[in-house]
Amino acid sequence: MATTAKKAAAAPEEQENLGWQAQKSASTRTQITEAAIKCFVEYGYSGTTTTLIAQKAGLSRGAMLHHFPSRLAVVRAAVEHLHQKRLKAFRKAVTKPTPDGDHVRQGVEAYWAHVRHPMFVAFFELAVAARSDKELASILRPAQEAFEREWHQAAVDVFPEWRGRGEKFDLALDLSRYVLEGMAISFLTHKETERDQRVLEYLDEKIRELAGLPKLTRKDKD
Repeated sequence: MATTAKKAAAAPEEQENLGWQAQKSASTRTQITEAAIKCFVEYGYSGTTTTLIAQKAGLSRGAMLHHFPSRLAVVRAAVEHLHQKRLKAFRKAVTKPTPDGDHVRQGVEAYWAHVRHPMFVAFFELAVAARSDKELASILRPAQEAFEREWHQAAVDVFPEWRGRGEKFDLALDLSRYVLEGMAISFLTHKETERDQRVLEYLDEKIRELAGLPKLTRKDKD
């Protein structure tokens, strides 16, 4: 009886310890995946090793391998974490209240800021590497397809004024994505100029046309 009572009393404490250990493990895994993403940006995919990731995470290589037994396992987790962060950042940016309530301008500016963030650089680095790396491609392609579906749904959720516009909405999203991502990639080799700002303004105008909204006047733009 006494032994049973002791076990019952110890159970809540053991559960609490297990919960703490799970939280610590999850925190460490996040620490490692964040470090991997930083390494992709700083060293490129081919230059990122488990040793570099461990160093960036502030852990020993052995401690890192306890959570991720291989480089590919780290990459898989990092890709998933990267896409989750990108979606979260996009949602946060496009739902932030604006003084003029201009959703079109907000959407363009939000995605423009998104593709100029190091997170997008990390994704682009992985996308280029996946062209000749079958293992990486097998991870990145399905993850990217899932991201695009969730990104589309996020846009549907945060831009209710587009509901019912079907193909025009999809065209506006694709136009924004291809133009802004292409510009962001070009920024890896050149600095922003007035020409880039003109492209952003033209993109804004074309999206307004698709949405059936009036063109902004010079006063509105200022």
